[in-house]
Amino acid sequence: MFLCYFPAEWRIQRPVHPRGRWHIQDPASQRLTWNKPPVNVLVIRKIRDESLVEPFKELCRFLVEEKQMMVYVERRVADDATLSKDEAFGSIRNQLCTFREGYDDISDCIDLIICLGGDGTLLYASSLFQGSVPPVMAFHLGSLGFLTPFKFESYKTEVAKVFEGNAAITLRSRLKVKVVKDMLQRAGQQPYDQETQQQQQQQQEHNGLPPQGHTNSEAGKVTLQLQVLNEVVVDRGPSSYLSNVDLYLDGRLITSVQGDGVIVSTPTGSTAYAAAAGASMIHPNVPAIMVTPICPHSLSFRPIVVPAGVELMITLSPDARNTAWVSFDGRKRQEIQYGDCIKITTSCYPVPSICCHDLVYDWFESLAQCLHWNVRKRQARLADVSDSSDTEN
Repeated sequence: MFLCYFPAEWRIQRPVHPRGRWHIQDPASQRLTWNKPPVNVLVIRKIRDESLVEPFKELCRFLVEEKQMMVYVERRVADDATLSKDEAFGSIRNQLCTFREGYDDISDCIDLIICLGGDGTLLYASSLFQGSVPPVMAFHLGSLGFLTPFKFESYKTEVAKVFEGNAAITLRSRLKVKVVKDMLQRAGQQPYDQETQQQQQQQQEHNGLPPQGHTNSEAGKVTLQLQVLNEVVVDRGPSSYLSNVDLYLDGRLITSVQGDGVIVSTPTGSTAYAAAAGASMIHPNVPAIMVTPICPHSLSFRPIVVPAGVELMITLSPDARNTAWVSFDGRKRQEIQYGDCIKITTSCYPVPSICCHDLVYDWFESLAQCLHWNVRKRQARLADVSDSSDTEN
């Protein structure tokens, strides 16, 4: 179980244990209720898609004129040439609050996020909030739409329902990721455990390599820290050699991954790259972290699921022939060299995703509509089969 922080403007209703020390997260009663009416709305629109200009203008006009909301948009969206040429939209455009990613911090002033586009818009909205995330309402106007359950045709009705409160919420857990440079220390430091050190030394001697030290959780310099919604992908990059990385779980060496790489994903990310790599699909309410190898050079290396809250660490193996590359939800790709490590654990700040119907229906409908899960031609009834052998039997 991991703790979650929510803004004072809204809360999630759920049953509480009588003693108040712990609670059971019951999906049936995971509801959104506003303590105060929402005022500031962030609208995220898919960039470079002209088909979304009209829906964007309709939504902004509805929020500003009919709902008297303060609407925040990216400056590059507000400065779009199509919007600038529309004189009828000029009055609405002048009332929009703009911001720039990486320059302006809006994390403390947003009550609700509305996404127009595909799944990438929700991933992008998540990246803007490295702490507590406001509730997210996502409309399906993209290509896949696995994370965007709402249809834009009825946006006025759906938005009004959310403003009134009592909407179902899916808490999509995120990964807290740190990239630590120069973590591989020379002799003289304490390793995680004696068994890990002996395994590394035996592996180095077997390959004819000199000892290269051991890991220390307190050493190194944190160069990047992110909250990731889908997955962390470690791959071999442009090299033709197999990637060779060591995987630690709570400080203990679990295995070495030899192949094209490894995916560490949330339950939300289990239906993304991990599913394509052969992993199981996990409902987003399950507290877990999935580890999936990418084309492993071992027939017995199957994807595994570990409890939420454990700390995973990935480093280059001592006998790796090349460096590795890492990306976070497809962004901020960088090279991982000898001595570097990637630390991954469950974040305290999930993404509250508003459901169109409920937690169960929305997820299985996405599986059926987007991934065509278990779609096949129906088997004929036995009475309709004209097989003589069946008739005789």
